[in-house]
Amino acid sequence: MCLAIPGQLISLSDDRDPLARTGRVSFSGIRKEISLAYVPDAKINDYVIVHAGFALSVLDEADAVASLQAFNDLSAFEKNHGI
Repeated sequence: MCLAIPGQLISLSDDRDPLARTGRVSFSGIRKEISLAYVPDAKINDYVIVHAGFALSVLDEADAVASLQAFNDLSAFEKNHGI
């Protein structure tokens, strides 16, 4: 099973090669450097879907917020039910 997580792009590298372009993404406060090779038009404050260190697509903010809320709800359910 693969899981891609939405995160918000908070900074960009200034690399001019689109295949080497990277950015820092915040996943609810956890920040990671990821490859932006698949999303050359991504810009700061965009939400991106990330899997295995690569941003795969840009996500609409409303969809990103809904996905993040679903992850939070699942986490709360697991904690409340001892899972």
